[in-house]
Amino acid sequence: MNNSYKFYLGLITVVASLGGLLFGFDMAVISGVLPFVEKQFSLTPVQEGWFVSSALVGCIGGVAFSGDLSDRLGRRKLLFLSAALFLISAVGCALVHSLNLLIIARLTGGIGVGIASIVVPLYLSEISPANIRGRLVTCYQLAITVGILLAYVSNSLLLNYSEHHVASAAPQLFDLIYVSEVWRGMFSIGTILALLFLTGLFFVPESPRWLIRKGFTTKGLDILRKINNGNVEGVDTEQEDSNDMGSYRELFTPRLRKALLLGILLPLFSQLSGINAIIYYGPSILNDSGIALSNSFLGQIIFGAANLIFTFIAIWKVDQWGRRPLYITGTIGATISLVVTGILFYLGLTSSILLIVSVTLFLACFAFSIGPLKFVVASEIFPTKIRGKAMGISIMVMWVADTIMGQITPVLLREVGTAATFWVFAFFCFVAFLTVYKLLPETKGKSLEEIESFWEEKK
Repeated sequence: MNNSYKFYLGLITVVASLGGLLFGFDMAVISGVLPFVEKQFSLTPVQEGWFVSSALVGCIGGVAFSGDLSDRLGRRKLLFLSAALFLISAVGCALVHSLNLLIIARLTGGIGVGIASIVVPLYLSEISPANIRGRLVTCYQLAITVGILLAYVSNSLLLNYSEHHVASAAPQLFDLIYVSEVWRGMFSIGTILALLFLTGLFFVPESPRWLIRKGFTTKGLDILRKINNGNVEGVDTEQEDSNDMGSYRELFTPRLRKALLLGILLPLFSQLSGINAIIYYGPSILNDSGIALSNSFLGQIIFGAANLIFTFIAIWKVDQWGRRPLYITGTIGATISLVVTGILFYLGLTSSILLIVSVTLFLACFAFSIGPLKFVVASEIFPTKIRGKAMGISIMVMWVADTIMGQITPVLLREVGTAATFWVFAFFCFVAFLTVYKLLPETKGKSLEEIESFWEEKK
């Protein structure tokens, strides 16, 4: 491996993963914004759920067209669109003055995040050498956790700034955004991230496998040589038949039925695991348990740091240990930690350090298994010509489940209580363990072409 190979592949991975940074930031910033928006606009529980889940509805819209469109137009064009939409959203959320316009801005950003959630792991999978593909696709999840932690830290710093400064009698724009209505400042950090992503995309190539399928074989192979240290052995150079662009019907054929089932169930269980209750409603849950709002924000930073640190385990071991061992270990660990968390809430031990420990253990298990590996598996188990469409279905399921969880979590917390809510999440983590144990084949070290042949052999 020469240095130019490492640098080029590293540049592509970092830039593409910025889409995950936007994803994570957008998910987590709402946890800091929510208490202030709820108070300022006097939100009912239903309005609170809609405010949180409005971006997720946008994600569903982005997913609905981006899988098929990325197969037609290419991965890079869709990434540009994602960055532009998120930039518009971040500026809008920081400046608009009505709840309806705020929700429209959130919907716009959600569309951008939805596009990125499909196209980034798809793109990373198609540019990665087989022996490190799991590691590079997992970098997308790492970027999500960085975005989550960045949102927690920036929320906390901005809250601290606003508490120690007094706005003028007639606040100027800066005072409005960062002092008197600090939630606007929390949203505004997203403009910097969107600009970084948009700028970086000018320096990365189109997916080489997409180029080859579309007939640009020479250009595609040139890119593969640059990112794979000159090696293009085993790459399928067959061009796409203009009359056979791959259809959704093909996903339901016997040879791909198991792959489709995995592509649906893994992202579904990732959202039913309870991760969103912690990311979206963490400060509210901790605050309602008697922990001061500023300290609950500090707790969120601890959670975000754990999420980030343990994602490195997946990056470190996913191509050595494989997908199955990490998934099996993580789902069992998540189940146990969620059961313990529910017990602590049930017994009223919410001020105990044990609560922070049990939630942190759940985040650790999620971070090295349930979180990143759904993207790794979904991005590699489908044939190239329908990979975008298949990813579209897979990520659509994820966002639909995410939307439902964002909407019903405050209702669950209010109606059945925090303890029972966490036990429900534990049940789904256990079902995820059974699913992985029964259905998931090991794909480490195999090229995308070899995995496609595997399904043919199974047929």
